[in-house]
Amino acid sequence: MHDPAYARLVDEGTLVVDAAVTLLRARIAADLTQAQVAARMGTTQSVVARMEGARVLPSLRSIERYAKAVGAVLAITLTPV
Repeated sequence: MHDPAYARLVDEGTLVVDAAVTLLRARIAADLTQAQVAARMGTTQSVVARMEGARVLPSLRSIERYAKAVGAVLAITLTPV
């Protein structure tokens, strides 16, 4: 628990999960299926599923394309800890 490498992995995992949840909530709010989002992004449903799967953090460019597909705007904020 006190190992800095472990703490970094936990932080990175939290970021990935938070990003996935944010994407999923935006898609649901837009009342779209993964297939519909994929079509709007010009990609496949499996790519959208991976973005929402909380295993890997998508690139900012991919998140931006996803946001546009669901009728949202990507906004990045930094919060002091």
